[in-house]
Amino acid sequence: MEDAGSLLVIVDAANVVGSVPDGWWRDRRGAAERLRDHLAAQGVPGHAGPVEIVLVVEGAARGVEPVPGVRVAAAPGSGDDHMVALVAEAGDRPVLVVTADRELRRRVEELGAGVAGPRTVRPAPRRPGTD
Repeated sequence: MEDAGSLLVIVDAANVVGSVPDGWWRDRRGAAERLRDHLAAQGVPGHAGPVEIVLVVEGAARGVEPVPGVRVAAAPGSGDDHMVALVAEAGDRPVLVVTADRELRRRVEELGAGVAGPRTVRPAPRRPGTD
């Protein structure tokens, strides 16, 4: 665990991966691993200073290993419930939860966490003719 003053960024892997229809459903674990690697390489844009990134995986993505810079937390049941528990355990530490799930956003905001959408950590897909 990082310094208690560092920003804790909890990433809803299923929600972020599912935000772009790029075939992720054919290999959920591989999609979560690609997101993990992207987070390890890019961090969280717009957040200077110490950041601890926790990628929460569930279902078919369980078993994804951590890498330097990204801790992976396999939810034993509901991924949403696990993320809420991580926010609750953070105490006074600043927390940002990355998800588009409205109900999850409401639950973590009630605990004092900030929220951001999937594009915060995953670039939008390229559109033809925008190069």
